Amino acid sequence: MIQNLNRIIAGLGIATMLFSCQEKQEVKAPEAIGPTPSKEQLAWHEMELNAFIHFTTNTFTGKEWGYGDESPEIFNPTDIDVDQWMETLQKAGFKGVILTAKHHDGFALFPSDYTDHDISNSPYKDGEGDLVKEVAQSARAHGLKFGIYLSPWDRNREDYGEKSYVEYYRNQLKEVFTNYGDIFEMWFDGANGGDGFYGGAKEERRIDKQNYYDWPTTLEMVEEIQPSVLFFSDAGPDLRWVGNERGEAGSTNWNIINPDTLYAGKPEISDLLQTGAKDGTKWIPAEVDVSIRPGWFYHKEEDSLVKSPQELFTTYMQSVGRGSTLLLNVPPDQRGQFHENDVASLLGMRKIIDSVFANNLAENAQISASNFRGDSEEYSAENLIDGDSETYWATDEDVIQSSVEIIFDTAKTVNFVLLQEYIELGQGVEKFNISTKENGEWKQIAEGTTIGYKRILKVPSVETTALKIEIEAAKANPLLANLEIY
Repeated sequence: MIQNLNRIIAGLGIATMLFSCQEKQEVKAPEAIGPTPSKEQLAWHEMELNAFIHFTTNTFTGKEWGYGDESPEIFNPTDIDVDQWMETLQKAGFKGVILTAKHHDGFALFPSDYTDHDISNSPYKDGEGDLVKEVAQSARAHGLKFGIYLSPWDRNREDYGEKSYVEYYRNQLKEVFTNYGDIFEMWFDGANGGDGFYGGAKEERRIDKQNYYDWPTTLEMVEEIQPSVLFFSDAGPDLRWVGNERGEAGSTNWNIINPDTLYAGKPEISDLLQTGAKDGTKWIPAEVDVSIRPGWFYHKEEDSLVKSPQELFTTYMQSVGRGSTLLLNVPPDQRGQFHENDVASLLGMRKIIDSVFANNLAENAQISASNFRGDSEEYSAENLIDGDSETYWATDEDVIQSSVEIIFDTAKTVNFVLLQEYIELGQGVEKFNISTKENGEWKQIAEGTTIGYKRILKVPSVETTALKIEIEAAKANPLLANLEIY
């Protein structure tokens, strides 16, 4: 009798375990929402802050676009300190550096086997210098990734516009990607063709921007040398231009776009580049490029016009805070150093960022959700505040309209709300709002459209005991990885 009872109990235990296992198995993981980022793109998103460094003969002529007839002898920094650049950027929280190895004037900051219009024919280090090498080495020594800008347009080359020039450009790319270690990003823009020196021709030359460079062949060549490199241009294929140089991503900012209708230099696409496309077919996020000064190269008359720390923080909020990565240009002066005013602004920006985002009010709060997938802890609201980017809150299949609530132990003053989607499975949120509890009632204080990698909203300063995030519309059930409140 006892033996039979034990069998029954054991059987019930097994049945309970089987039922529990079946219950867990029924909680199916969410599927990807359209295009998703590659591991290189995901790492790029996480960098958030990168620096552009414009430095060439223009630094010494006062020009923004060199005509191509500048003598290499004019390039002669008097007291260069590449480590000062990197130390400043490191302290300011930057993660990568992109150097103008060749701008439109055609002067190469490295000794090239394919031209005399390069640093080896300048007074710099008696012709023995190689700034691409020096910057790459210093960047890595300071924990920064290294990227390259090699302008496709060359106002110095006699054969620009001919097929032979494309071969020349590819040869220089081979030099750069073979000789200077890992390069995380190759940057090229849509400024191609116009007036120039062109070996003494001094004329205007126009090219077919869509077809002249045969970009697919060029990029395939580079990718064979360095498979992990990300290509930036108006149209990608990995990173797209944001459509302006004001330092602003769109308040609606999809990381996806349809590249079939784009090419570098195509006119009248700025609005599309700024917002991306909800129905885009490729993950091509926007990079926000802007200069700390009115110009891209150093000009002494602009020393008093450097963006203030508060202006840079606003730029941060309109770029990183809208799901993009900020590429901030900081041009060395004629000494070959970052000017004191630029350094002060960069460090001032970092001080503001560190101060604003010092105390995350969500860390010790209570959180709940209107719905979470299969009632499984694996997808619960707690994942939003656990500090783990690999966990996320997800709702049941086809449950779009949903919310999470944060309850503080005491009333807190709220100024900023930070949200992140789990973009490893794509981008889906189309519309959301934020409310706080006042006198027992919910009052909406902010609303937004896209979230993507990161969305930071500055909200009207309010003292409250609770905060609610409501998802109003999405392409599929929302997948949020992080919520921070400051």
